[in-house]
Amino acid sequence: MIAEGRVKLGEGVIDTPSTVLTSLKGVTVDGKPVKAPEATRLFVFHKPAGLITAERDPADRPTIYTALRNALPPDTGRVMPIGRLDFNTEGLLLLTNDGAFKRQLELPATGVPRTYRARAFGPVTQAQLEELIEGIEIDGMRYGKIDANMERSTGRNQWIELTLTEGKNREVRRVLEHLGLEVSRLIRTAYGPFRLLDLPKGAAIEIDSKTLEKFRKTLPEPRPEPRSS
Repeated sequence: MIAEGRVKLGEGVIDTPSTVLTSLKGVTVDGKPVKAPEATRLFVFHKPAGLITAERDPADRPTIYTALRNALPPDTGRVMPIGRLDFNTEGLLLLTNDGAFKRQLELPATGVPRTYRARAFGPVTQAQLEELIEGIEIDGMRYGKIDANMERSTGRNQWIELTLTEGKNREVRRVLEHLGLEVSRLIRTAYGPFRLLDLPKGAAIEIDSKTLEKFRKTLPEPRPEPRSS
Protein backbone atom coordinates (compact mmCIF):
# COMPACT_ATOMS: atom_id res chain seq x y z
CA MET A 1 0.00 0.00 0.00
CA ILE A 2 2.91 2.36 0.74
CA ALA A 3 4.53 1.52 -2.60
CA GLU A 4 1.23 2.33 -4.30
CA GLY A 5 1.11 5.74 -2.58
CA ARG A 6 -2.11 4.93 -0.71
CA VAL A 7 -0.83 5.77 2.79
CA LYS A 8 -0.64 9.36 4.02
CA LEU A 9 0.39 11.13 7.20
CA GLY A 10 -1.57 14.35 7.20
CA GLU A 11 -1.33 15.66 3.64
CA GLY A 12 1.98 13.98 2.91
CA VAL A 13 2.29 10.60 1.20
CA ILE A 14 4.38 8.11 3.17
CA ASP A 15 7.00 6.69 0.81
CA THR A 16 8.90 4.28 3.07
CA PRO A 17 7.74 1.53 5.46
CA SER A 18 10.49 2.53 7.93
CA THR A 19 8.47 5.55 9.02
CA VAL A 20 8.27 5.89 12.82
CA LEU A 21 4.80 6.75 14.14
CA THR A 22 4.18 7.93 17.68
CA SER A 23 0.44 7.52 17.15
CA LEU A 24 -2.10 6.82 14.40
CA LYS A 25 -3.29 10.44 14.40
CA GLY A 26 -3.47 11.73 10.85
CA VAL A 27 -2.64 8.38 9.21
CA THR A 28 -4.98 7.47 6.36
CA VAL A 29 -5.23 4.74 3.74
CA ASP A 30 -7.16 5.65 0.60
CA GLY A 31 -8.27 8.77 2.46
CA LYS A 32 -9.80 6.83 5.36
CA PRO A 33 -8.39 7.25 8.90
CA VAL A 34 -6.57 4.22 10.28
CA LYS A 35 -8.08 3.06 13.55
CA ALA A 36 -6.30 1.38 16.41
CA PRO A 37 -6.78 -2.41 16.38
CA GLU A 38 -9.81 -3.68 18.24
CA ALA A 39 -9.27 -5.50 21.51
CA THR A 40 -9.08 -9.28 21.12
CA ARG A 41 -12.40 -10.98 21.65
CA LEU A 42 -13.06 -14.70 22.08
CA PHE A 43 -16.34 -16.55 21.81
CA VAL A 44 -17.37 -20.13 22.59
CA PHE A 45 -19.87 -21.43 20.03
CA HIS A 46 -21.79 -24.72 20.25
CA LYS A 47 -21.62 -25.88 16.64
CA PRO A 48 -24.45 -28.20 15.63
CA ALA A 49 -23.74 -31.11 13.27
CA GLY A 50 -24.53 -30.36 9.64
CA LEU A 51 -22.70 -27.04 9.33
CA ILE A 52 -19.53 -26.24 7.40
CA THR A 53 -16.78 -24.39 9.29
CA ALA A 54 -16.28 -21.84 6.53
CA GLU A 55 -17.76 -18.60 5.25
CA ARG A 56 -18.97 -20.13 2.00
CA ASP A 57 -19.42 -23.64 0.64
CA PRO A 58 -19.22 -24.47 -3.10
CA ALA A 59 -21.92 -27.12 -2.57
CA ASP A 60 -24.14 -24.47 -0.96
CA ARG A 61 -24.38 -26.33 2.34
CA PRO A 62 -25.19 -24.23 5.44
CA THR A 63 -22.17 -22.76 7.24
CA ILE A 64 -21.51 -21.78 10.84
CA TYR A 65 -22.11 -18.16 9.84
CA THR A 66 -25.74 -19.04 9.13
CA ALA A 67 -26.18 -19.92 12.79
CA LEU A 68 -23.89 -17.15 14.07
CA ARG A 69 -26.18 -14.40 12.73
CA ASN A 70 -28.48 -15.01 15.68
CA ALA A 71 -25.89 -16.29 18.17
CA LEU A 72 -23.50 -13.32 18.40
CA PRO A 73 -24.15 -9.79 19.71
CA PRO A 74 -24.95 -7.22 16.97
CA ASP A 75 -21.69 -5.30 17.58
CA THR A 76 -19.42 -8.30 17.16
CA GLY A 77 -18.07 -7.58 13.69
CA ARG A 78 -16.11 -10.20 11.77
CA VAL A 79 -14.95 -13.29 13.64
CA MET A 80 -12.92 -16.28 12.49
CA PRO A 81 -13.02 -19.88 13.71
CA ILE A 82 -9.96 -21.19 15.53
CA GLY A 83 -9.37 -24.50 13.82
CA ARG A 84 -12.24 -26.45 12.29
CA LEU A 85 -14.88 -28.98 13.10
CA ASP A 86 -15.99 -31.35 10.34
CA PHE A 87 -19.45 -31.12 8.80
CA ASN A 88 -20.80 -33.93 11.00
CA THR A 89 -18.79 -33.03 14.12
CA GLU A 90 -20.51 -30.94 16.77
CA GLY A 91 -19.51 -29.16 19.93
CA LEU A 92 -17.17 -26.40 21.06
CA LEU A 93 -15.76 -24.07 18.42
CA LEU A 94 -13.75 -21.00 19.41
CA LEU A 95 -14.17 -17.78 17.41
CA THR A 96 -12.02 -14.64 17.52
CA ASN A 97 -11.61 -11.30 15.77
CA ASP A 98 -7.80 -11.49 16.12
CA GLY A 99 -5.98 -13.20 13.24
CA ALA A 100 -2.63 -13.46 15.06
CA PHE A 101 -4.30 -15.04 18.10
CA LYS A 102 -6.14 -17.49 15.83
CA ARG A 103 -2.86 -18.58 14.17
CA GLN A 104 -1.09 -18.91 17.52
CA LEU A 105 -3.75 -21.28 18.87
CA GLU A 106 -3.81 -23.36 15.70
CA LEU A 107 -0.06 -24.07 15.76
CA PRO A 108 0.66 -27.62 17.03
CA ALA A 109 3.65 -26.20 18.95
CA THR A 110 1.28 -24.15 21.11
CA GLY A 111 0.03 -27.47 22.55
CA VAL A 112 -3.47 -26.44 23.63
CA PRO A 113 -5.42 -29.61 24.52
CA ARG A 114 -8.72 -30.40 22.82
CA THR A 115 -11.13 -32.93 24.32
CA TYR A 116 -13.70 -34.96 22.39
CA ARG A 117 -16.39 -37.50 23.20
CA ALA A 118 -16.95 -40.13 20.52
CA ARG A 119 -19.80 -42.60 20.26
CA ALA A 120 -18.41 -45.61 18.46
CA PHE A 121 -19.51 -49.09 17.44
CA GLY A 122 -17.19 -52.09 17.55
CA PRO A 123 -14.93 -53.95 19.95
CA VAL A 124 -12.07 -52.10 21.67
CA THR A 125 -10.31 -52.43 25.01
CA GLN A 126 -9.02 -49.83 27.44
CA ALA A 127 -5.55 -51.28 26.86
CA GLN A 128 -5.81 -50.51 23.14
CA LEU A 129 -6.91 -46.98 23.90
CA GLU A 130 -4.06 -46.47 26.37
CA GLU A 131 -1.53 -47.37 23.65
CA LEU A 132 -2.51 -44.16 21.84
CA ILE A 133 -0.62 -42.17 24.50
CA GLU A 134 2.53 -43.12 22.56
CA GLY A 135 1.11 -41.74 19.32
CA ILE A 136 0.29 -43.73 16.21
CA GLU A 137 1.14 -43.76 12.50
CA ILE A 138 -1.67 -44.36 9.99
CA ASP A 139 -1.02 -44.53 6.23
CA GLY A 140 2.21 -42.58 6.60
CA MET A 141 0.65 -39.88 8.81
CA ARG A 142 2.04 -39.58 12.34
CA TYR A 143 -0.37 -38.56 15.09
CA GLY A 144 0.97 -37.38 18.44
CA LYS A 145 -0.04 -38.65 21.84
CA ILE A 146 -3.75 -39.08 22.55
CA ASP A 147 -5.09 -39.62 26.06
CA ALA A 148 -8.08 -41.92 25.44
CA ASN A 149 -10.39 -43.51 27.98
CA MET A 150 -13.53 -45.62 27.84
CA GLU A 151 -16.37 -43.67 29.45
CA ARG A 152 -19.02 -46.35 29.26
CA SER A 153 -19.83 -49.37 27.16
CA THR A 154 -23.09 -51.10 26.29
CA GLY A 155 -22.49 -54.21 24.24
CA ARG A 156 -20.52 -53.15 21.17
CA ASN A 157 -21.44 -49.47 21.60
CA GLN A 158 -19.27 -47.19 23.71
CA TRP A 159 -18.54 -43.59 24.54
CA ILE A 160 -14.83 -42.76 24.44
CA GLU A 161 -13.19 -39.55 25.68
CA LEU A 162 -10.05 -38.41 23.87
CA THR A 163 -7.72 -35.50 24.59
CA LEU A 164 -5.10 -34.42 22.04
CA THR A 165 -3.01 -31.36 21.24
CA GLU A 166 -2.34 -31.50 17.49
CA GLY A 167 -5.82 -31.48 15.98
CA LYS A 168 -4.86 -32.76 12.52
CA ASN A 169 -7.62 -33.04 9.93
CA ARG A 170 -10.16 -35.74 10.95
CA GLU A 171 -7.66 -37.02 13.54
CA VAL A 172 -10.13 -38.54 16.02
CA ARG A 173 -12.20 -40.28 13.36
CA ARG A 174 -9.15 -41.69 11.56
CA VAL A 175 -7.56 -43.00 14.74
CA LEU A 176 -10.74 -44.71 15.95
CA GLU A 177 -11.48 -46.13 12.51
CA HIS A 178 -7.93 -47.50 12.46
CA LEU A 179 -8.83 -49.40 15.65
CA GLY A 180 -11.80 -50.94 13.81
CA LEU A 181 -14.47 -48.67 15.26
CA GLU A 182 -17.32 -46.94 13.45
CA VAL A 183 -17.83 -43.41 14.78
CA SER A 184 -21.51 -42.43 14.81
CA ARG A 185 -21.21 -39.18 16.77
CA LEU A 186 -18.32 -36.86 17.65
CA ILE A 187 -18.54 -33.93 20.06
CA ARG A 188 -15.75 -31.55 21.05
CA THR A 189 -16.31 -30.74 24.70
CA ALA A 190 -13.29 -28.59 25.56
CA TYR A 191 -10.56 -26.46 24.01
CA GLY A 192 -7.92 -25.51 26.56
CA PRO A 193 -9.70 -24.28 29.71
CA PHE A 194 -12.93 -23.51 27.82
CA ARG A 195 -15.69 -26.09 28.16
CA LEU A 196 -18.95 -26.70 26.35
CA LEU A 197 -20.86 -27.58 29.54
CA ASP A 198 -24.59 -26.93 29.04
CA LEU A 199 -24.33 -24.29 26.30
CA PRO A 200 -27.27 -24.96 23.94
CA LYS A 201 -26.63 -25.97 20.33
CA GLY A 202 -26.34 -22.95 18.07
CA ALA A 203 -25.64 -20.60 20.98
CA ALA A 204 -22.49 -18.59 21.71
CA ILE A 205 -21.04 -16.84 24.75
CA GLU A 206 -18.19 -14.35 24.99
CA ILE A 207 -15.21 -15.04 27.25
CA ASP A 208 -14.65 -12.06 29.54
CA SER A 209 -11.46 -10.06 29.05
CA LYS A 210 -9.85 -11.08 32.36
CA THR A 211 -10.31 -14.80 31.66
CA LEU A 212 -8.99 -14.31 28.12
CA GLU A 213 -5.86 -12.48 29.28
CA LYS A 214 -5.20 -15.10 31.95
CA PHE A 215 -5.40 -17.80 29.29
CA ARG A 216 -3.10 -15.92 26.90
CA LYS A 217 -0.43 -15.66 29.57
CA THR A 218 -0.29 -19.47 29.74
CA LEU A 219 0.56 -19.78 26.03
CA PRO A 220 4.14 -20.04 24.79
CA GLU A 221 5.47 -17.05 22.90
CA PRO A 222 4.87 -17.51 19.16
CA ARG A 223 8.09 -18.23 17.29
CA PRO A 224 8.94 -15.95 14.37
CA GLU A 225 8.27 -17.61 11.02
CA PRO A 226 11.47 -18.55 9.15
CA ARG A 227 12.32 -16.23 6.29
CA SER A 228 12.61 -17.75 2.84
CA SER A 229 16.04 -17.41 1.26
